Amino acid sequence: MFMGEYTHSIDAKGRVILPAKFREELGIHCVVTRGLEGCLSVYTADHWMALANGMKQLKASKESVRAFKRFLFGSAAEVEFDKQGRVLIPSTLREYAKLNKDVTVLGTGDKIEIWDKKAYEEYASRVVPDMEEIAESLDETLALDF
Repeated sequence: MFMGEYTHSIDAKGRVILPAKFREELGIHCVVTRGLEGCLSVYTADHWMALANGMKQLKASKESVRAFKRFLFGSAAEVEFDKQGRVLIPSTLREYAKLNKDVTVLGTGDKIEIWDKKAYEEYASRVVPDMEEIAESLDETLALDF
């Protein structure tokens, strides 16, 4: 399980280091793609395959399904770690997430998110005040005990 929030820098070549705990769980390589809210999502190879298999179950006759598949798979890249624990984020993904110098790397349970640091701070400032309400709605929906 991926947990925690870390701040790192992306270098001039577009490489970012991921925390050692994350690298251990990811293995030799991982998949990076566009995420929601303007971030990047990082998946283990196994989770990515499960996601791809699940997407096969959706009806390709629906425009929304085709659009989401293009969004998710069209930008996906399999990346490997170098000896320093860095991954090269393709330029198209860096542009999508507006990654410049400082990034926030978040563990979100089953995946990792990479955000531009300032964009994540702005996002968090919007949603954190509503977290009690969000937690209550999840509790009602999923019978979770926070």
